Amino acid sequence: MHEPASTMTEPQERCPWCGDAPDYVAYHDQVWGRPVADPLELFAKLCLDGQQAGLSWLTILRKQANYRAAFADFDPDRLAHFNHQDVERLMQNTGIVRNRLKIQSILKNAAGYRKMRSQGQNFAHFLWSFVDGRPQINHFASFPEIPTETAASQAMSRALKQHGFNFVGPTICYAFMQAVGMVNDHLTGCPQRAETLALSRSFQLPPAPPC
Repeated sequence: MHEPASTMTEPQERCPWCGDAPDYVAYHDQVWGRPVADPLELFAKLCLDGQQAGLSWLTILRKQANYRAAFADFDPDRLAHFNHQDVERLMQNTGIVRNRLKIQSILKNAAGYRKMRSQGQNFAHFLWSFVDGRPQINHFASFPEIPTETAASQAMSRALKQHGFNFVGPTICYAFMQAVGMVNDHLTGCPQRAETLALSRSFQLPPAPPC
């Protein structure tokens, strides 16, 4: 589906959710809505989105480097060696959200990732299957039009939970899908829309390498 032609009167303003905080604006301009194909990058982003539950994404964004340092750069194989003592250590880490269930969720998600891989499932192909392997391009003109969950995010949530993941409810999954470009929800008047649309339309999911 082609993007409707813009008019001279259409406002060129960023999606309003990012406000004017420089780091949030940079995230909107340089990350949000750009398709991601790397399975480990997708795993890391899904884990970080789970940490957002009940909080703002900006809170987690500003702790992202701390999370990477605390959780072995979100390497599932390294996370497999974390134990109870590591959880207790992380509970004292002021650079992350010190919520025991959220900390444990990252370790559970790593176990789920490794089990899927051992069964021959490529994590990127699994996630992208919920949009048939291609970014879904939406045409919302205002923020209230954007849904908080969809049938696709509900299906992704159910499937991830079946694989042992948690903090992956349908709202978290939809926010994740927006962020990694599975859906393009940049508003029609957003100045970043044209560039992300080009990336969305040219995106091709690479073949899954042998597990």
